[in-house]
Amino acid sequence: MKPQTLKSTLLVFLIATASIAGCLGSKDEKETSDSEEFVIAYSVKDDYTNVDENPQRLADYLSEELNMDVTLYPIDSEGAALEALRFGNVDMAFMDGGAAWVGWQQYGLEALAADQKSDGRTYYSAHAIVLKDSDMAAAYLDSDPNTDPFSLLAGKTSCHTGWLKSAGMLLPMGFLIGNGYANVIGDSSDVESLRNTITHFFSEDSSIPDSGTPYYSYSGAVKCLSEGVGDVAFVKDSTVASYCGNTNVSENLEWCLPESDYILLPSYGNAPSHPVMYNPDFMSSDRITLVQNALVAMKDSTEGSSILSDVLNTPAISATNALDHLGSYGNLIEDVPGISAYYSTKFTINDTVAPTVSNIRIAFELKDDYTNTDENPQILADYIAEQTGVTVTLYPVSSEGAIIEALRFGNVDIAFMDGGAAWVGWKEYGLATMAADQKDDGRTYYNAHAVVLNGSDIAEAYLDNDTSTDPFAMMEGKTSCHTGWLKSAGMLLPMGHLISQGYAPVVGPQDDIESLRDTIHAFFNENASIPDSGTPYYSYNGAIKCLSEGVGDVAFAKDSTVAKYCGSDNASLNEEWCLPESDYVLLPSYGSAPSHPVMYNPAKLDVQTRTAILNALLSLNGEMYVENYSMQGQEYTGCYSMTTHMVDSTSPQNQCGDQILLNVLNTPGLVEANTQEHLGSYSSLISAIPGISSYFDSKFEITE
Repeated sequence: MKPQTLKSTLLVFLIATASIAGCLGSKDEKETSDSEEFVIAYSVKDDYTNVDENPQRLADYLSEELNMDVTLYPIDSEGAALEALRFGNVDMAFMDGGAAWVGWQQYGLEALAADQKSDGRTYYSAHAIVLKDSDMAAAYLDSDPNTDPFSLLAGKTSCHTGWLKSAGMLLPMGFLIGNGYANVIGDSSDVESLRNTITHFFSEDSSIPDSGTPYYSYSGAVKCLSEGVGDVAFVKDSTVASYCGNTNVSENLEWCLPESDYILLPSYGNAPSHPVMYNPDFMSSDRITLVQNALVAMKDSTEGSSILSDVLNTPAISATNALDHLGSYGNLIEDVPGISAYYSTKFTINDTVAPTVSNIRIAFELKDDYTNTDENPQILADYIAEQTGVTVTLYPVSSEGAIIEALRFGNVDIAFMDGGAAWVGWKEYGLATMAADQKDDGRTYYNAHAVVLNGSDIAEAYLDNDTSTDPFAMMEGKTSCHTGWLKSAGMLLPMGHLISQGYAPVVGPQDDIESLRDTIHAFFNENASIPDSGTPYYSYNGAIKCLSEGVGDVAFAKDSTVAKYCGSDNASLNEEWCLPESDYVLLPSYGSAPSHPVMYNPAKLDVQTRTAILNALLSLNGEMYVENYSMQGQEYTGCYSMTTHMVDSTSPQNQCGDQILLNVLNTPGLVEANTQEHLGSYSSLISAIPGISSYFDSKFEITE
């Protein structure tokens, strides 16, 4: 409903008692003693310059239709209406969608009807809109289920209609958070965390406009997209057609692109019209049906239609219930951080929300005995328990496949996984990433490269600054040095690149992993090095050795490989087969291999709990064990908190955050991550490998 046409803030119908009107009574008392009185609560003006807008018209109309004494009951806020419904002082109300959702979820209120939009619907659908030449549009239009346009929104610049607007912010962010695309950054009970969540998942330049600024509202969001300020706009289904879809182009707004340039991604939810709410504890089914029928029939009479238009600002009213009308909306906005607390404050409702779980379960491969007690993952569990305030238990697993199954069926809440297993869990079972461990250099990935020798025709094609000489195309017919069969940087990533970019057509069945071997031999040659473990050219150093000794023409390794084995200034510290480091040329990276992600199932783990877990994991980074640390003129030994700047000198060393990271998780740190940014590059390449999904399913012993 547009602000300039909103005729009222609230409409409430209530049945008050005849003998003790306005007082709280039981269901039976109301049914036997107040059947002839019906009260409409309304935000009443002192004076109506347009008498057609006076809600007394509605009261008089319903008096006639219901054969009851219908009067007006003044209210001043939606919060007051909620409280009145909650305690039985009123029985029904036309309410805003947000207030109605709070009433439904927190107080068990129900809906019996809802007003219609101009097209007869009782909702509008929310959509993400992108331009037709974007990668998101291509992913949506390619009919490939493995290319997810919503994953590709990560890192893009978003255009919202305004702060906490339904279609422009609450619905899309609820969808992205609830389905594991985005993680809540901050306190899950504080709605301000939504701002950090937006700028972290999208970009710092995301548009969250204030009223009166150029990109505010529905038209502003599409303008933001059209002018190239943003990459995606969040609006309702009719927005583009309304502003840019006129047959007469001169009637479109001046910033509009051709309507065909805009692509609406699939809707993820509906924003409801104003529902009529009631408290089922104080209304009989017969009375609900009576009022429902009267409201629905208003459109069929001249006076009823006039009141609908003038007083209620709707063409008609439809029968409904809370689940049908508010379900889609509620399923999304409930995942917005702090939304319940925000609405409770907005409507002046003071409630506390109990924790959603009493036990957090972590999948971990456990040993029967830990000779080094510092490595016992129970230390991690105890730490998270202290941070979250709930019990944390370890769920023993023996394989990556068992981890996938445990997450898939909700037997555990989080798990630390290998990149390949995480990819399977993501693509086949909808698992998502909340965090990732860091390498020694702070990255959560390493880049995969092809390495060639300086002076080779492939190196010259790369270094000549001539775009017509493609070094990857020149690999055809050469001898390749891989690190081993189905190794990430040494085989899966380079072959995924060569196959997906059309350099190396797949030879053999697309669903058979053995086709990869034939593809390698066909594109390179029969002498390609695919070594077994323990042979001279196995692993990263083996691949570079294969290249250095002239056995192969190109080696596939990760970005640090050459520097690690051949990059020391002291040549005696390098491997004996090394050439001078300058003899090796790294071609541009074609993808990244991810570090170990922390995975969860967004269908099983609620947002509040997973945000608490994420914050607990990240807090490990903020603790450092110090010895003889000088602070304020004194020396301390213990666990130093970078947040409080205090030293805990009593707890054991192995319980300090940095020690848990190193000893239990074998990483210097953890960072927040989302699935697309952490696994996307890896996924786009290995998805092209023939039979890779079947291979991983077999490897992880996953059965349907």
